[in-house]
Amino acid sequence: MVPQTLVELFLHAVTSYKKSNALMVKRSGSYQAIASEELLEAVKELAAALVHLGIEKGDRVALLSENRPEWTISDLAILSVGAINVPMYPNLPAVQVESQLVDAGTKAIFVSNRVQHDKICQVRGRVPSLESVILIEGPLSDSSGCLLFRDLLGTGRGSLEKNPTLFEQKCAQVKPNDLASILYTAGTTGAPKGVMLSHSNLVSNVLACSKVFHLDESDVALSFLPLCHIFERTACYLQIFRGVTIAYAESPEAVPQNLLEVKPTLVASVPRLFEKMHSRIMDTIETSSALKRHLMRWALCVGREHSLLKLSRTKVPFWLSLQKELASILVFSKLRQRLGGRLRMFISGGAPLDKDLAEFFFGVGVLILEGYGLTETSPVIAVNTEENLKFGTVGKPLPGVEVRIAEDGEILTRSTSVMVGYFKKERETQESIVDGWYHTGDLGELDRDGFLRITGRKKDILITAGAKNVAPQKIEGLLRDNPYLLNVVVVGDRKPFIAALVVPSREKVIAYARGRGLDCSNYSSLIQSQEIYDFIMEQIRTSTLELASFEQIKRIGILENEFSIDNGELTPKMNVRRHKVEANYADLIESIYTRSVHH
Repeated sequence: MVPQTLVELFLHAVTSYKKSNALMVKRSGSYQAIASEELLEAVKELAAALVHLGIEKGDRVALLSENRPEWTISDLAILSVGAINVPMYPNLPAVQVESQLVDAGTKAIFVSNRVQHDKICQVRGRVPSLESVILIEGPLSDSSGCLLFRDLLGTGRGSLEKNPTLFEQKCAQVKPNDLASILYTAGTTGAPKGVMLSHSNLVSNVLACSKVFHLDESDVALSFLPLCHIFERTACYLQIFRGVTIAYAESPEAVPQNLLEVKPTLVASVPRLFEKMHSRIMDTIETSSALKRHLMRWALCVGREHSLLKLSRTKVPFWLSLQKELASILVFSKLRQRLGGRLRMFISGGAPLDKDLAEFFFGVGVLILEGYGLTETSPVIAVNTEENLKFGTVGKPLPGVEVRIAEDGEILTRSTSVMVGYFKKERETQESIVDGWYHTGDLGELDRDGFLRITGRKKDILITAGAKNVAPQKIEGLLRDNPYLLNVVVVGDRKPFIAALVVPSREKVIAYARGRGLDCSNYSSLIQSQEIYDFIMEQIRTSTLELASFEQIKRIGILENEFSIDNGELTPKMNVRRHKVEANYADLIESIYTRSVHH
């Protein structure tokens, strides 16, 4: 039977693949396995406990936690009783957690630890709908008003003893068109929008992905991207459906070590990981002995030449195949061992992948398959596969997913994976879905072979190399009232962090400098001084304290002159033309990201 809900998908998996290691988690210094039966039992008990707490079909239950087995168990339990999961980024500040809890009308929330618990303590009095707070990692000395995860499992066990069919009854009530999740994503104005995804939306995307990826029980996936992000979440459902073992990374920082321990066959990632890996490889080359450096450079040249012929489907000469084999033995095998030695593929999403980077890794025998999608499309629209691969594109549309390019170049898509709509935002829903076609806000083109290439973005949303969506207007709005800042343009699309171009108030900066005894005779020199750089950065920091860490400006470039209409940087209404500013100051922006120190 083909599953129609996420609950059916889960039950199909745990009954079809009776694995001793359905999930794996590192505890007490080593990875430990959680069997399929143990997973099912935990989901049943937690679902029964949620019913005991008064959670009913359609209620919203939030999940504020890092990746761990309890995230997956909580998610599946929430879904099994017909409730709606509202996942949140664990690095969100309390004020943003509060706004999402209030908007969703959340009835209960799972929190992972003391840090997340403290956030809820700060805002609980301002979230009238919130009845229960469930602490996963406890107890805490000050956890009054909190329920403990492990105690809830005991409560659920008692409920199931009294009513053995309770879980099955609740599961049977969950229908394909029921909402499964509300995920908050940054809008173009910075106002969060709750994307409503149904069971049918998510299951249809999982089933389409399962047709193009060859996964089975022998595969092991390392999960380190946030499960609150739809990319990792759908990947998790796909892995469960295909019987893949899911091992949770301890943290993003521990990924290199966890790769060696888990020895995964597949990993969902964002381009930032590959950029770091590439940087480490190049650093190793530069710091090696002359002989080793020469060997590694030779191997990379051979790998690149070999891969380009393979990608163009050109016959590889025997002598080059021989050299590639030698390069693999002497150099590439050692690089692959750092990834555990068994990796079949990386799936890259969340942000654009540099073509040269993809080709580089292909040359050393590491396959990166780039895809494209949005939270609103559950998420995968198109993806490269082992059979259909073209670097520089995001692959072909999934089976059952239609893609067309509008007259203005915007990518439109239509499928059963397209969201139900934005929560309590009917106007925005109608604007984004027209005649069944979702308007992505991205610009692209389909080549003659049917591969989709992303060429730009209509929306002013920055997507960092770490796949964080950042609304620049929101940040710029917070800085608008600072008297020392005339204008700020936030940058960071495809970059590792958020930065900004700043036009300071000449009058205010000179007054500050004089008060500090600085030389003000040359304004150009003054604003390039470390003292002024640090002062402007401090002004920015104090004005943006409420932002999440990934939204905060890490570096700046200070401009001497204001933006102008004459050079196209301002519209006649004095609005900043972001793309024009970025083009005019491209060199400065690049220097912000390449310099090794702040200034």
